[in-house]
Amino acid sequence: MRSKAALILIIFCSLPGAAGILLADSLFQVEEPVFPPQLRYYMCYRTAQPLTIDGRLEEAAWKKVYWSEDFMDIQGKSKARPRFKTRVKVLWDEEYFYIGAELEEPHVWATLTGRDDIIYLDNDFEVFIDPDGDTQHYYELEINALNTVWDLLLVKPYRDGGPAIHSWDIKGLKTAVSINGTLNDPKDKDRGWSVEMAIPWEVLKEATPFKTKPEPGDLWRVNFSRVEYRVKVIDGTYQKEKDPVSGRDLPEDNWTWAPQGLINIHYPEMWGYVQFTATEAGKTREYCDEDGEAEVKWALRKIYYRQRKFYAEQGRWGEKLAELNLAKDKQLKVNGYSHPPLIQATDNLFEASYTGKNGHKWHIRQDGLIWKTSSAPK
Repeated sequence: MRSKAALILIIFCSLPGAAGILLADSLFQVEEPVFPPQLRYYMCYRTAQPLTIDGRLEEAAWKKVYWSEDFMDIQGKSKARPRFKTRVKVLWDEEYFYIGAELEEPHVWATLTGRDDIIYLDNDFEVFIDPDGDTQHYYELEINALNTVWDLLLVKPYRDGGPAIHSWDIKGLKTAVSINGTLNDPKDKDRGWSVEMAIPWEVLKEATPFKTKPEPGDLWRVNFSRVEYRVKVIDGTYQKEKDPVSGRDLPEDNWTWAPQGLINIHYPEMWGYVQFTATEAGKTREYCDEDGEAEVKWALRKIYYRQRKFYAEQGRWGEKLAELNLAKDKQLKVNGYSHPPLIQATDNLFEASYTGKNGHKWHIRQDGLIWKTSSAPK
């Protein structure tokens, strides 16, 4: 089941270092993933020619770039391997971020036809993009086999109050679907469907720090997801299988490129990375830079999870690692950063921070925003 919690009433300041205030009576415990981010990287090459968006992924530029790893269960490798294969490719040029996906599927079906319908009620393919990796102000785009799209902007994850702006649209978005088989016809067996998207930088740059498209070398936090229901044929149509006891639809499967460690895609800190390169597709193979600050960001994220748990139970923010059951956690000792981290708390706010030997400082606060400052000499 996808976790889309009730919205929390929130008052916030938009400046990265300013205090975002979650009202005390709206705070609840935030589930902690069962493992740290399983970092996945994809090198995004340039295409010399704009792509024709037809859903087929047959153009030369697509054939010159590699497929991602196959998707796994959203909870990770400890869960059963997905029944059907899913994989993606990405490219870019001056105007667009291109995404191609291939979804193995023996019975391709879809029902929803209205723009901004709740597309994950059908089998679907989904894209999530957090350009600056602060876990706030990110994009969600979903598409079904009828090429019906739902696009929305998340000001914050649902756990931190949202809201999801459903009226927001990606102006200039191009999408197409190609069916390898027959749509909504249970009389035969299909091979699957493929998706092609072109998302304009003019829209995506809205959530970047300086309102610009990426530069070569930039890393963006991205994830791809697939929702898959179990169906059976009744009276010549596909219908979702139901639980024999409750009579409700069986929960969907959620398969993702980067695993989340829990059944909730709205944990941007668990997503993978796409790195952009100026190299044209097919010229040479390059490899992504790793996020050298992933450890300190994860250490802060653990403090955030425990603080939310502590507040839900105690009605106040913890001021020491011991109160949060983190005093002996080895992941909180980050090479190159002071230990223990500084934790400051008031009745309504908390902030935790690590100071690095290079003068950089990483912060996190009660609404999950993570950001970096520097006191290093210029």
